[in-house]
Amino acid sequence: MRYTTFGSTGYRVSSLGFGAMNLPNVPLEQARAALNYALDEGINYIDTAAAYRNSEEIIGECISHRRSEYFLATKTGKRDYKSAMEEMERSLDRMKTDVIDLLQIHYVNTVQEFKAAMEENGAYQAALEMKRKGHVRFIGLTGHRPELLAKWIGKGQFDQVLFHLNLAQPFALDELIPEATRQQMGKTAMKPLSGGFIQPVSQAIRYPYSQDVHVTISGMISVDEVKENIAAMREEVGDDERRELEALAVELGAHNCRRCNYCSCPIGVTIPDIMISSQVRRTFGLLPKGDGFYQRQKDKILSCADYEPCKEQPLCQQQCPYHLPMRQVVMEAAGYFG
Repeated sequence: MRYTTFGSTGYRVSSLGFGAMNLPNVPLEQARAALNYALDEGINYIDTAAAYRNSEEIIGECISHRRSEYFLATKTGKRDYKSAMEEMERSLDRMKTDVIDLLQIHYVNTVQEFKAAMEENGAYQAALEMKRKGHVRFIGLTGHRPELLAKWIGKGQFDQVLFHLNLAQPFALDELIPEATRQQMGKTAMKPLSGGFIQPVSQAIRYPYSQDVHVTISGMISVDEVKENIAAMREEVGDDERRELEALAVELGAHNCRRCNYCSCPIGVTIPDIMISSQVRRTFGLLPKGDGFYQRQKDKILSCADYEPCKEQPLCQQQCPYHLPMRQVVMEAAGYFG
């Protein structure tokens, strides 16, 4: 396991982090085994959020007795001081700890949201207050708009930033990662499999591992998945492999969707997942989880072409800050079924 100093925090963190978002989907004893096996194997970065159902409670139940062995990161999705303070206090209680190593202002994707969080009565001030009280060590920021995140971290107010980085979403490389490096911030990559769409897993994990990040968070739910993820990081990435991975990322990232979720489909198509998986689907096919998503979305995808209000000007495309051809990609996806 590779360890690096996490920005200017002074902490040494493992290159693979344990993403706990999906633990509520499995039996408690399975979650307990996965978390403890991860710690046994040297993973020392645990990531969760108040919004991830009972993920924080699972962490508290399963590994709080080993609290000194891991760097604990959680998130508040609240924007105002009072609600954020209450959420952080609940997080401490749920995870059975006195201190959160990294508290992140979560899922900030618009200028309005950022301004609200940073106001005098905003969530950032609540995080600072918890830091003064000794209940938070560092403050981070998460979001899905890398070019906006690059601007927002420029004032030196944050210790860490969390962003998408995978073979189908390489966009953080352009501005965000270089700016975070200049700021000496902790750099945490998430969604290496893009929610289960990218295969093979070993190649998917090795792409962010080859880039200038400290930790790659992978959502894991079993001992076998922890083993598979660790195995992908056994060997360092050489120059030839790095070039191959980067060329593949250019190809698979041609959809240009950042998953900012500005788009909203009136018939319920989950557009970012269709956009991001479009080139992966054509190049590699889909993992079982990806196929399951497509099967669940089948009726909605097939209905897109016939939805009358979108025929002249698709409603989703009017909201996209990147002006992407969403309706065309969704209709192309209908070919997956036939």
